[in-house]
Amino acid sequence: MKNIYQNILAAKQTNKKLLAILIDPDKTKVDEIENLSQKINQSPATHIFIGGSVVEQICIDTLIIEIKKYCHLPILIFPGHPSQISNEADGILFLSLLSGRNPDYLIEHHINSVDILANSNLEIISTGYILIHGGNETAVQRVSQTLPIENTNIDLAYKTAKAGEYLGKKLIYLEAGSGANQHVSVEMIAFVSKNISVPLIVGGGIRNISKIEEIFNAGADLVVIGTAFENDSNFFTT
Repeated sequence: MKNIYQNILAAKQTNKKLLAILIDPDKTKVDEIENLSQKINQSPATHIFIGGSVVEQICIDTLIIEIKKYCHLPILIFPGHPSQISNEADGILFLSLLSGRNPDYLIEHHINSVDILANSNLEIISTGYILIHGGNETAVQRVSQTLPIENTNIDLAYKTAKAGEYLGKKLIYLEAGSGANQHVSVEMIAFVSKNISVPLIVGGGIRNISKIEEIFNAGADLVVIGTAFENDSNFFTT
């Protein structure tokens, strides 16, 4: 599957909203994939993200191969570490944690990924990743050892996003973190969206369909659902 980024750009230009289901390999068993894939096929999802802050079971290849038997959406690696990269996917969000100052997540993991990516067929999409405080400590904060931007500090979030765009990031990702108590504020989403030209992804703390619509209306181009779908695979049908 090619031109994933160009398709995201085209969707932004036509105001077509996109939705990704985030699958955490540590919380997903291979024998659950067929049923999970059927639920994804019945949902409005346009993409599948796979990965997490901590992946103790390195079974990503197997999971992706199984998903592709039943679902034909583009699959993007959402990595927390180079060990999570799989050539079975279609692409990778090459994340740089712009809101933190931990060199491992700004550039070190990327350096360690070069040999793997150079020998892969993955579409590599440079992504500026910005962690926003979701009301509690999330796995991203704990693993990366970086402080999130306060949900009320719209100016800092905007400047971080804009700096990422100036650095050449193709996507900006505002993330409250998996299991966050609250999502990124609509005020922040609206301001950032209006002041960057690249597509904006928003995830974390989104627990119902009405919130997805609210975040789309605020200016997000792609919304990511993880924990809510994990807890209820009938999320879109009930």
